Amino acid sequence: MNENKSRREFISQSGKMVTACALFGATGSVAYAADSAPQTGEVGKPMNINAKHYYLDNVLLEAGFEFEGGVAISTRTELKTLEINGGNIVALHENNRHADPALPHYNAGGKLMLPAMRDMHIHLDKTFYGGPWRSLNRPAGTTIQDMIRLEQKLLPELQPYTQARAEKLIDLIQSKGSTIARSHCNIEPTSGLKNLENLQSVLARRKPGFDCEIVAFPQHGLLLSKSEKLMREAMQAGAHYVGGLDPTNVDGAMEKSLDTMFQIALDYDKGVDIHLHETSPAGVAAVNYMVETVEKTPALKGKLTISHAFALATLNEQQVDEIATRMAAQQVTIASTVPIGTLHMPLKQLREKGVFVMTGTDSVIDHWSPYGLGDMLEKANLYAQLYIRPNEQTLSRALGIATGDVLPLNDKGERVWPKAQDVASFVLVDASCSAEAVARISPRTATFHKGNLVWGTVG
Repeated sequence: MNENKSRREFISQSGKMVTACALFGATGSVAYAADSAPQTGEVGKPMNINAKHYYLDNVLLEAGFEFEGGVAISTRTELKTLEINGGNIVALHENNRHADPALPHYNAGGKLMLPAMRDMHIHLDKTFYGGPWRSLNRPAGTTIQDMIRLEQKLLPELQPYTQARAEKLIDLIQSKGSTIARSHCNIEPTSGLKNLENLQSVLARRKPGFDCEIVAFPQHGLLLSKSEKLMREAMQAGAHYVGGLDPTNVDGAMEKSLDTMFQIALDYDKGVDIHLHETSPAGVAAVNYMVETVEKTPALKGKLTISHAFALATLNEQQVDEIATRMAAQQVTIASTVPIGTLHMPLKQLREKGVFVMTGTDSVIDHWSPYGLGDMLEKANLYAQLYIRPNEQTLSRALGIATGDVLPLNDKGERVWPKAQDVASFVLVDASCSAEAVARISPRTATFHKGNLVWGTVG
């Protein structure tokens, strides 16, 4: 514990990242530059596979751990040929062995194959990414209400660029190995359903290489902005999750806000994914109220995600154990950006108690934050730095937060992925093993989604 604390303090003081609380820490300039300005951060996507049935040679796969005294000290690997057909891995062959010589074959170049990453908290519908660089100049003391007023002015200016910038942002996260995402999408009177329509159009075009769930997000307060009717329309229009936001600090009526959110979900048989930033006792009360609601409502089991959940950082170890046990029993998910700073989220403790914890980008260069790399491998690296004593095995386990807990090896060092009939969604990485990839945030060379090469090239 002392080692982890020292590491956290060093990282925080180094200024590498903003603290979690900085989400509400300042206000941005609202001067807007047209998209005709020089583009920054663009990611190219050269591709060279156009077959549904093919071989991929020289794929480096993890084969097991080498143990010494019961501790994994290294990872064994081997080169294999994958046979891919119709979006699935249909067989693993000895390397460069082609049962059907007539099929095309491609060369992975000995790069390590890891499961596709999952960016499970991002805002594709409102970003500066893909346009000119903009930093922030928000004064100290800016509140969430101040940011709502800023959005009411800014969102109409951003809407003409929503589709183009969402495309650029998808390019970025694909280049980092993510082909699965969950995007929050503003639903409030200023935006109406326009952001949803724009995002759905983009996702329809990107469907062959990218899967994305949409959360209807009442960013300006479900009750405060009187958005219930719009939220219901968003459910009818195809949004997958009902969102919510700080029921006490924003809506001013915790139970009514949460009850309204849950009722919409029940009426349309949808999941729930709420932004909960509150760190006061009201935040703890909201977590307890939501878990109690799921406990009393079997139809909601497995359908609640609490994003951020900063209130959990205010609990002691026993309190976290108690709420985590209840969360695990109801299959409640936590979505965290792995914040660094004054708030230390109990992510490791939650995972050890059986709570599914996933991670995501959140903002990428927008009016909330100038940061965001769109890189889930970076999130796994941050998790490792904050929560584990690093060795070969623990570093390899840390990858799970970026991949939905899909890992090449199980704890015993037995290969469990990939296997025949797995979906062919994966990333090729310039690393010798998962542990190195996490520790060094190794470069990605190609990203595949359901057999389609969606970014990068192979030989």
